[in-house]
Amino acid sequence: MRISFCCVDSRPEPWLDGLRATLPQAEVSLWASGAPQADYAVVWAPPQQFFDEQTRLKAAFNIGAGVDALLKLRLPPHTALVRLEDAGMSVQMAEYVCHALIRHFREFDAYETDTREGRWSFRKPRVRADWPVGIMGLGVLGKRVAKAVAAFEFPVMGWSRSQHAIEGVRCFAGGAQLIDFLSASKVLVCLLPLTSDTCDILNRRNLSQLQAGGYLINVARGAHLVDDDLLQLLDSGHLAGATLDVFRSEPLPAEHPFWRHSKIMLTPHTSARTLREETIAQIAGKILALERGQSIRGVVDVGRGY
Repeated sequence: MRISFCCVDSRPEPWLDGLRATLPQAEVSLWASGAPQADYAVVWAPPQQFFDEQTRLKAAFNIGAGVDALLKLRLPPHTALVRLEDAGMSVQMAEYVCHALIRHFREFDAYETDTREGRWSFRKPRVRADWPVGIMGLGVLGKRVAKAVAAFEFPVMGWSRSQHAIEGVRCFAGGAQLIDFLSASKVLVCLLPLTSDTCDILNRRNLSQLQAGGYLINVARGAHLVDDDLLQLLDSGHLAGATLDVFRSEPLPAEHPFWRHSKIMLTPHTSARTLREETIAQIAGKILALERGQSIRGVVDVGRGY
């Protein structure tokens, strides 16, 4: 069994060592043009040349939750594309979203400003019932975030392409229920996969449906958000603020107005980082399952984009 590793912007040695230790029966190597055909691939942002040369792959494992970049490439027709299901990312995402939500709800951002300027001040406590939180995307990460938010006793809604049932979460599904979902939400959290249907979904029309004084948290993909529409809604006062972890261009260009907007909190695509040991263990388990002829979870439906 041969495994090829091809990851841009990642030190290969720890990954190669980890895969070799976990799968001692496999021949694991760093891909270079002209390398022998492999049975499996572990990839992140590989070039098209990799798939053009590696035509016999049974499966390619992406070391991240989002596969939108890979779906832009031409993969061998018989190669299964497999995404990470969790690998330690869901708890990080829940931490991040709850931090952003509570920072705004409790007005800690305003307290930070006051204390920097030497002001000792209090604000009237807000009522959680007045701050319903809508989660867009109810995959592994979305469900974990929804449950974490519900634990703080906020009303929680969820919206996805297909119907879900999650205890403590009011679920909406499909385009017919999108407006109802948005209008029931004051805080909107985007955890959607990026597809042709979800690109630009955070636009002026949809964001305007949020309750007045609403708040946006985008931890999915930058292409979900129409930047100018968000800026207009912030400046008009319809939205009170936003926490953004993902952007159309990364790193965010120095001249982008997001940097200087007082109502926007930025982080550098760090809401949920890949944890190497957990990821290697998950990938190795799935490779062994495939070798035994068993089915695995996380196989991407290329037509749907996730």
